[in-house]
Amino acid sequence: MPVSPRNRRLTASDRARLELRSGDRALVTVDLADGRRAVASRLALHVVSPDDVTRTPWADVDNGTLDAATRTLSIRWVWGATTRLTFAEDRASVTFSQTFRERVQQSVVHTTSVALPDGRRARVALRRDEDGELFSQVLADTDVDLADPAVAALVDAAEDAVRDAAGLPR
Repeated sequence: MPVSPRNRRLTASDRARLELRSGDRALVTVDLADGRRAVASRLALHVVSPDDVTRTPWADVDNGTLDAATRTLSIRWVWGATTRLTFAEDRASVTFSQTFRERVQQSVVHTTSVALPDGRRARVALRRDEDGELFSQVLADTDVDLADPAVAALVDAAEDAVRDAAGLPR
């Protein structure tokens, strides 16, 4: 019988390599098809390989989509890049993806959509960082020119409104 991803134990050496911050703990650990392991902790996504550990705070994740047929989680980062993690087991892919979604959503306090002149959209999100501090974040597709004066004016106004509503300085 397969081991539940929530109960899968990290080795002592892998746990030490995660360098979990105070108050953090591993929630779900899964094996990836390429031999690495993915760990969802309270504060970050960790990908453990024999040579290194990549740690990314949840507030750096824009979203993720699971393709159940291939057991592949496509992660879109706030900077526009995409990473794909393919799970070794079907059951693990669902369990990990659920925790992944919960952790990303936990970092989102509020979002607002901004209609742009060409019909596309950008988003302004109020997010919570690892220390619980609130900050604003502008998210748009990579082909949206945020430096365009018309786009910048709309996005800046939306960001100001979000920051004002949360009592954050502009």
